[in-house]
Amino acid sequence: MRRIVSTTLTTLLVALLAWGAAQSGMLRYNSYMSDPAPRELDEKIVELFMERYPDVRVEHSTVSHEDFKQALRTYLVASPPPDVLTWFAGERMRFFTRAGLIADITDVWEENDWTYVYSPGAQAMSSDEGAFYFIPQSYYWWAVYYRTDIYDELGLEVPETWDTFLDNCRALDDAGYIPVSIGTRFRWPAGGWFDYLNMRVNGPEFHIRLLDGLESYESEEVRNTFAHWEQAIDAGCFIDNPSAYNWQEAADFMSQREAGMYLMGQFIMDVVPEDQQQHFDFFRFPIIDPDVPIGEDAPTDGWFLSANAANMENATLFAEFLGSREVAEMWARELGRLVLRTDIDTDIYTAEQRKGAALLESADYIAQFYDRDTPEELADRGMDAFVEFMANPGALDRILADLQREAERVFAALE
Repeated sequence: MRRIVSTTLTTLLVALLAWGAAQSGMLRYNSYMSDPAPRELDEKIVELFMERYPDVRVEHSTVSHEDFKQALRTYLVASPPPDVLTWFAGERMRFFTRAGLIADITDVWEENDWTYVYSPGAQAMSSDEGAFYFIPQSYYWWAVYYRTDIYDELGLEVPETWDTFLDNCRALDDAGYIPVSIGTRFRWPAGGWFDYLNMRVNGPEFHIRLLDGLESYESEEVRNTFAHWEQAIDAGCFIDNPSAYNWQEAADFMSQREAGMYLMGQFIMDVVPEDQQQHFDFFRFPIIDPDVPIGEDAPTDGWFLSANAANMENATLFAEFLGSREVAEMWARELGRLVLRTDIDTDIYTAEQRKGAALLESADYIAQFYDRDTPEELADRGMDAFVEFMANPGALDRILADLQREAERVFAALE
């Protein structure tokens, strides 16, 4: 009897605590914006929200990006879960909507007229089966960033073709520079290389069909993608032992003028010291086959509300603030991102932002990113495969056979 009474009291106490949290003007916000510049802006936005709504106290928890990705499922099944969380649009969002863990915020979209001010692409990436679940924050282009001072020193031209790119790698290597820095300790930067090589060799339509399970990793098309990747390895393009570095550590080699190039999203500039930024520029990933349509990666980030949020009223208020024009302009002005609201005056964009926007506008297809465009479980195995290939190109046959078996298993389970 004592055990029953104790259990009952414990259950009541947990329920009362959850109820109290929901009644106290509290809001729990978990964010992966852990790099210094995004974190500073994220904190500024939270502070501004609390100034506007002084009756709401935000418990703001920032977790490193990689740890956040690993812990998100745990967050969402906690009792209670965080009310608002950062995440990725598109398929990575839909994985959790289909598990019933993300709140339907269609009413928020409708009441704020967001269907009139967010681009059609943003709406598609924020919805699932006709309902809205996501608040899109911003997007950014991927490109090959390079040191203009090193290029000028060696008399290199910005490469438009794959052959010129390989020649530049050789020239940089001969001059004692790391041609291309990359950090694959957390694997996903290798996914960017696969995306671009596969889209440049086979076109974006084939690429997306592959990521949807409609093409084979053992096909001649994919083998040709890896053959071009091996050309870059043989040309000495890549830093030695890339898996020893995370992406920020690899970026340091460029900031320290030891490396000439880096394939990365615009957020690379978040970690480049201000006194070095003048030496950074970017170019479109080189063309391999001029007859192939041009695909580009432009991942979209944002926020969602937990389906079981204890503080749903406050979470909804925060969601409306996060999706506002004011906050969108902060992301554009202070971090150099591109924003998805169509009512933003693009005169606020810098020359770098206009160049990035033009790069995307000239593309035939915009993808999200390898680990956002294919099922998460398969993406995990795929990124392992890419990192292994970079370390051991001779194992390609086994790598592709293993990856195709995994793809067949994952997509069969989804049917």
